[in-house]
Amino acid sequence: MDRQQILDLYTWAPGTCFRHPRKGEVLTAVVGVVHPCEDGEREVRACADCVITMEDIKREEAARAGSEYRPGPADEAQR
Repeated sequence: MDRQQILDLYTWAPGTCFRHPRKGEVLTAVVGVVHPCEDGEREVRACADCVITMEDIKREEAARAGSEYRPGPADEAQR
């Protein structure tokens, strides 16, 4: 899959990337959910460059483990 095909697997909306908060509001996708004490649930959002970086890591980990690489958001992030 190429970069755009992978990015198309995610749902994009304006938000703040967890790795680049100084960029301000940019298009982001939910990549996880955290549950801070006494603060309910919060989405972890990432910009396109960070999503691709995380997908590269997933691909490398799958190859090392001898398992199939499945691009796209984790089940928890697909709410």
